[in-house]
Amino acid sequence: MLRFENPICLWLLVVIPLMGLIRLWMWRVQKRRYKRLGDKALLRQMMPDVSSWRPNVKFWLLMAATALIIVMLARPQMGSKVLKEKRNGIEIIIAMDISNSMKAQDVTPSRLQKSKLLVEDLINHFSNDKIGIVVFAGDAFVQLPITSDYVSAKMFLRSINPSLIASQGTDIAGALHLAANSFTQSKVGKAIVVITDGEDHEGGAAEAAQDAYKKGMNVFILGIGDTRGAPIPTGEGGYMTDLSGNTVMTALNEDMCREIAQAGKGRYIHVDNTNSARELLGEQLTRLQKGEVDSVIYSEYNEQFQAIGIVVLLLLVIEVIILEVKNPLLRNIKVFKARRGNPTEHSER
Repeated sequence: MLRFENPICLWLLVVIPLMGLIRLWMWRVQKRRYKRLGDKALLRQMMPDVSSWRPNVKFWLLMAATALIIVMLARPQMGSKVLKEKRNGIEIIIAMDISNSMKAQDVTPSRLQKSKLLVEDLINHFSNDKIGIVVFAGDAFVQLPITSDYVSAKMFLRSINPSLIASQGTDIAGALHLAANSFTQSKVGKAIVVITDGEDHEGGAAEAAQDAYKKGMNVFILGIGDTRGAPIPTGEGGYMTDLSGNTVMTALNEDMCREIAQAGKGRYIHVDNTNSARELLGEQLTRLQKGEVDSVIYSEYNEQFQAIGIVVLLLLVIEVIILEVKNPLLRNIKVFKARRGNPTEHSER
């Protein structure tokens, strides 16, 4: 299994086609300039050392080396060992609210960042359990299918941000329905953990939690934020405002959170700046029925940048060796003997 430790670096690859387009444009401009200077055949006779293909070869060698360096920065890794084993554990789906209100900073560093830190800490304490991640705002979708590969889970967790969903709101019911359908068929303890501030609740969440419990899933609600309210940062030094120019305040809706947890036969836990929420949730999860779960784990990931680095080095050496102009030392070398009455010379192009 191939993965990238820093996949965001791969976005830099868009530079390569842009540089190619710039190169093509410059080549067209240069071609028009040569046409204005005179006849093409005459210009070739006046510039015998000029090569038409060498600069292009050097350019694309540099572009290939640049692309591979970008791939190296993304730290490609290969899972060298695949383990298939049975473990005694439970299955947990984390449903994370990523609406704009989760940007509020009434918990440090923000509601969303605190949620991600809490989930990562929770994963660090897993050993035999499976985890999946659902993200939601006005809509919901599966960010990570249920897995026991904790390294991949952390990687997907770090990439979560509010821009993943354009539709705003807090559709907890939709998230619960999606989470309930994301478990495997294993007969093990199953839990849905919803992390939200509960604002702009769209209704139907308590009924969805009750349906999930009837299917054998406990629903736990982690309420994050301050009930007194906090402004929502815009990311540009200011705060979100309404149509009247007033600062928008977002507050934790604890009553709604408790109602949903009660319907799902779970527990409501308030998240603050301490680790108490993670500890309380861990205690609740350990009480769930455990059973055998099939696990496929990619372990012993090896760095693959060394081989790419060798290729980059070779490309750069070749680029340096190739001259911009024809090699004067090889120009007069005769590859074939001249035939009588029809001497033929092959000079280096």
